[in-house]
Amino acid sequence: MKIAIITETFLPSTDGVVTRLTEAIKYLRKLNHEVVVIAPDLGVYEYKGAVVEGVKTTTMPFYRYRPFSLPQKKVKRILEKYQPDLVHVVNPALVGAAGVHYAEKLGFPLIASYHTHVPKYLDYYKLYRPLKPIFWSYFRKLHNKAELNLCTSETIQKELQEKEFFNVHVWKRGVDIEKYHPDHYSETMRKRLTNNQKDKKLLLFVGRLAIEKEIHKLKPLLESREDICLAIVGDGPAREELEQVFKGTNTLFTGFMHGQELSEAFASADAFVFPSITETLGLVILESMASGLPVIAAESGPTMEQIDHGQTGLLFENENTESLIQTLKHLEKPEELKQMKRNARLEAEKFSWEKPSQQLMQFYEQTLQMHQIGTMQFRESQEENL
Repeated sequence: MKIAIITETFLPSTDGVVTRLTEAIKYLRKLNHEVVVIAPDLGVYEYKGAVVEGVKTTTMPFYRYRPFSLPQKKVKRILEKYQPDLVHVVNPALVGAAGVHYAEKLGFPLIASYHTHVPKYLDYYKLYRPLKPIFWSYFRKLHNKAELNLCTSETIQKELQEKEFFNVHVWKRGVDIEKYHPDHYSETMRKRLTNNQKDKKLLLFVGRLAIEKEIHKLKPLLESREDICLAIVGDGPAREELEQVFKGTNTLFTGFMHGQELSEAFASADAFVFPSITETLGLVILESMASGLPVIAAESGPTMEQIDHGQTGLLFENENTESLIQTLKHLEKPEELKQMKRNARLEAEKFSWEKPSQQLMQFYEQTLQMHQIGTMQFRESQEENL
């Protein structure tokens, strides 16, 4: 099968979307399927035998942190060149909107996947908040041109169905249980992340530093406890603001980490903190658990799907500082913490990337069948009208 994947983000960027895509591509290439990736041109032109076709990027005035690719006719030329059997548009918004348009125009079977909860993000940006209904309408229109839609959690599936998105299925989660493993613990890394205060409890956050991630909610925790350090791994548009917020606390901003360094950071902490309620899933939760970390997370649909409170992690009531502070008392009990770490690792071991990749292949085959049936029905209706 020849598959064209059109995505708003790809390597060398690193996030949950890119992780999921790269794992899927490795699986598809292992089965000898041809894959072309159409993505913002960031200097990567091949991945595991898949061709990466870069399209021109631009910096948006409202989000200067990273470049985007706007809708452009080059997408049509690439699709015409490769003549894929199926087009998969990931997070259609900008260049992905061109992918939806030209896949429909050229008659290619189309599947779309929803990973980033942009309409929910608008709640955190006062200037753009009134546009929320328009955003929902825009994304619904794009996704409903696809034969089949994917999302990453049952909570988001339900929400999209309520918003009248068509034919929505859950694309299961996975994790690399070798890359993320307790064995990557490093005394040197722990000293670094705690500013050489390695005997204090080390909390870890990994992700994009943006307002909607609600990292600022962690400050009262650090103010109430002198025996806690927080390491914030990642970068983003809110970094400078957050550095000011956490000034004077036991907080270290590391910037981006990759590869072995990131594996060591995960394995060397005591717990992972996840204050956001805007995620469609949060793959980093499973990466933390695979590293043997219990996850302390704000209650939301996606976090409650992944975390067994008191067993693999702890859930606190969103916007309730006292609830957050109370969860940390569990970390003061060595045996309870040790058991949660074991439970988290055992839970993560259930989720390899093999199953989600196999599932994606099944969704591709289902999309082809639906397209074929739809084409036949269209031809029959045309013949009846003659």
